[in-house]
Amino acid sequence: MPQPIIEIKNLSAGYDGKAVIHDINLTIYDRDFLGVIGPNGGGKTTLIKCILGLLKPMSGEIIYHQSSLNRKSSLSVGYLPQYSSIDRKFPISVEEVILSGLNVEKSLISRFSKEQHEKVKTVVQRMGLDGLEKRSIGQLSGGQLQRALLGRAIISDPSVVILDEPSTYIDKQFEARLYQLLTEINKECAIVLVSHDIGTVLQQVKSIACVNETLDYHPGSEVTGEWLEKKFHCPIELLGHGSLPHRIVASHPHSKEAKTSDHKCCGGH
Repeated sequence: MPQPIIEIKNLSAGYDGKAVIHDINLTIYDRDFLGVIGPNGGGKTTLIKCILGLLKPMSGEIIYHQSSLNRKSSLSVGYLPQYSSIDRKFPISVEEVILSGLNVEKSLISRFSKEQHEKVKTVVQRMGLDGLEKRSIGQLSGGQLQRALLGRAIISDPSVVILDEPSTYIDKQFEARLYQLLTEINKECAIVLVSHDIGTVLQQVKSIACVNETLDYHPGSEVTGEWLEKKFHCPIELLGHGSLPHRIVASHPHSKEAKTSDHKCCGGH
């Protein structure tokens, strides 16, 4: 039986006293690969901020458990943020970006140890960034920057890694390599992948959570177009790749409620 590492119970959260998400219940398990989907504005980012401790819930609770694979005293979380939150003009090298993922393991005045620098070299190789260690992030391609940020997210050996829209600034060729890396990483820790690219997500993950003010959990990734339409409140055009069945859901008349949500719909490709 998989061990729960994060339990979210009756969570409501939002901004300026107005709830964006409410009554959220979700359990993330050891070595799970959870895909979080949902329409724009539905609350995906709000949920992730709560899990990361960046936003205080209005009600409910989040319980963190120690992973059986990680002997640290508390649950550690790695995070790969959205591309839009990265300042590429900031004067920092690939090596320094990855090393910054170990900041919580040292005091503000101490230096990184020889062992920690050696660990950075190992992560650089794993991310395929050999020879780019001293290069500024402003000189990197989108895929290279993403690998550096992913290296920062995993270098502390976290129990769970959260990736927020990782496919928004890379080409399809590197996207395949990204998911290969995530499959390898998933053998060591849980992964939470937030994405609007439904078609790609369904091929990669082990379970699905659809966030649209509330949350619907689907064990396994074989969801139907009807299930997606119901959760998004609008028609979903889902194009499958590889082993995923090709399915196109035709448009149909909406209820008044669904019509107001059309602008928030996202489809996969």
